[in-house]
Amino acid sequence: MEQAEQMLVVTVQKAQQRAASVTAYAKKAGEWIPIFGPLPAVIGKNGVTMNKMEGDRKTPMGLYPIRYAFGTAVKPHGVHLPYRMVTRQDYWIDDPASPDYNRWVTCYSQPKKYWNSFEKLSVSAYKYALIIGYNDDPPIAGAGSAIFLHVWRGPASYTAGCVALAEADVLRILRWLHPENKPVIWIGTIQGAPDSI
Repeated sequence: MEQAEQMLVVTVQKAQQRAASVTAYAKKAGEWIPIFGPLPAVIGKNGVTMNKMEGDRKTPMGLYPIRYAFGTAVKPHGVHLPYRMVTRQDYWIDDPASPDYNRWVTCYSQPKKYWNSFEKLSVSAYKYALIIGYNDDPPIAGAGSAIFLHVWRGPASYTAGCVALAEADVLRILRWLHPENKPVIWIGTIQGAPDSI
């Protein structure tokens, strides 16, 4: 992650808060320079944590790679990241007992036959989204799953552990990120923000 040249910084005033902000930084001549933001955002209902567990409704703190973009809508013009369009058969598995835990799967039959718990991806919040590389290399059962950056329901809403913003802001972020810049996302409290920014 030292090679990253783009970073989204997600901060909250206190660990228990769900209101957050997102600022985009680019590395220029070895220094992180703010490009845009802060943008209003929301996070998990119960704030942030260093010890994420499945179902705790908290957003994991730390520095993570941004994997790729996805959405229920067609890939927007100007998006450089790989983009996967969601179908009605796409799910994210959050069943810790499954070998598919914290993975995207496509299922053409009844998903309840295969998994005790899963998240349907064909929902409005995922019109445009990013996959945050949390607990995925390899996944540890029960340590949390399906951590995305996606469209919010509104500024007074919250998530089950994701980061969410207004649709226009999500699109702005998607169009700014570039895979050649190895983008990352940092999540935490203002007091714990990286010294370099």
